[in-house]
Amino acid sequence: MAKHNNLGKRGEELAKEYLASKGYAICDENWHSGKYELDIVAQDGMELVIVEVKTRSKTDFGNPEDFITPQKIKRTVDAANHYLELQPHHLDVRFDVVSVILDDVDSQSYEIDHIVDAFMPDLRTR
Repeated sequence: MAKHNNLGKRGEELAKEYLASKGYAICDENWHSGKYELDIVAQDGMELVIVEVKTRSKTDFGNPEDFITPQKIKRTVDAANHYLELQPHHLDVRFDVVSVILDDVDSQSYEIDHIVDAFMPDLRTR
């Protein structure tokens, strides 16, 4: 597996551990269905939280969350809608971002930033 894939996988593991430590119930991780993909689906109280995880080894060109494009947001919202079609919930839905800065896969030193309500779906495109 490529180094950046391992780094991303480690970032997702750290994000999941972080969310669990904050009391989030992890419903799904690395969820795939056809062309749809979600990093983490969790429950926080009465909200279903769709979590996009971005991991970088350096911030020379910006923080990890700076690399979430409008296209990525649209794909995440589309995937969340598909997820909810397959597994209906009666909870409000929220989109969070967890950014992880990690020198390398084996590093025990890292930074996590949790951005609650990081973005809202653009309802005009529906």
